[in-house]
Amino acid sequence: MPDAKQMTAVVHAYVAAFERKDAEAIAALYAQECTVEDPVGSPPKRGHEAVRAFYIKAMESGARLTLEGPVRTADCYAAFAFSVHLSADGPKRIDVIDTFKFDEDRRIVEMRAFWGPPNYHSL
Repeated sequence: MPDAKQMTAVVHAYVAAFERKDAEAIAALYAQECTVEDPVGSPPKRGHEAVRAFYIKAMESGARLTLEGPVRTADCYAAFAFSVHLSADGPKRIDVIDTFKFDEDRRIVEMRAFWGPPNYHSL
């Protein structure tokens, strides 16, 4: 099982890859059999290719990510708060908390993004 340091490193690699608009690097952090539920309550994207396509689309939106505090870890999970900055139709920010569940190979098997309308702010 990955330790706290390893899980934290994956979170930082994820944010850095998103900032570089490198969907391939993000996809490499995920296990082949994985799910992304963004936001929680929406139909999950299942499997490596669906997750990769999700990130390509997200990056095409021009979204930028900023970590908001330390990564929290417990067992095989990491949770982290961050903000998504959008510029289309005027500047906006979405406050999000993501959770990653890891497998024994330090790959993400599940991502869940917690955010909704109250977390969406015009700037």
